Amino acid sequence: MKKLKKTMLFVLALGVLIAGILVLIAFARAWGKTDIEFRVHINEQLIQESTFGEPPTFAIWIENPNTGGLQTIFVTKRAALGDWEGKADVPVALPQWFEVFKIENQSNNLPSYEKPAPLAVTGATPKPGYFTTRVRVTPGSKWNCWIEVNLAGDFNEYYQEYNPEEKTTDEYLTGQPALLYKAEIEAVAGNVVKPKLAGMSVLDTEGGSIVQPVKGITTAAGIFDEMSISVIQPKPRIIEWN
Repeated sequence: MKKLKKTMLFVLALGVLIAGILVLIAFARAWGKTDIEFRVHINEQLIQESTFGEPPTFAIWIENPNTGGLQTIFVTKRAALGDWEGKADVPVALPQWFEVFKIENQSNNLPSYEKPAPLAVTGATPKPGYFTTRVRVTPGSKWNCWIEVNLAGDFNEYYQEYNPEEKTTDEYLTGQPALLYKAEIEAVAGNVVKPKLAGMSVLDTEGGSIVQPVKGITTAAGIFDEMSISVIQPKPRIIEWN
């Protein structure tokens, strides 16, 4: 009986020791780490009012202002795979991020099933409501943060499905162009910034610049009715999922 008690006490002590070691490892992993967290709220009403009623296509990436280095953090599945339901390509969906993709992957082509965006940054198109994603960065580092978003079928008076005066049809049924938001942030825990509208993404413009001054935009400016970018210190985790 005494031997059994000793064994049980030994097993219990060993379990406590292992648990303590795991907790210390978790704290060690989180110590001195910094994450940039992106948080957006998708406007459900605008989605319902659009022609197709589908959530928006969007991408999030960061840029090193010193080196120009780019890193995609998240992109919705359709853009990541080139899955456009029968259309070969929709280059107007996220024109600026497609350029980021080409640079990151040293390619001249848009994403496709054969050569998609990396699985690690690809996700199903989020449903209306809040969406968050984050990336680990060096504490104290500075970043340009970019968000590009497009809601298909959000036509208005300026961006019509069919323009009777010019007798032209919106080839890709995109409606208003993709909008590009930007914020600058320093990776210091507690910093919070709100992205500002930097322009709209338009292909085949004079001079070749994709980012253009905002013109004729109405409802598209409210696709994300809340946006914030914050710097947080990650919580200790025994198991790292990423």
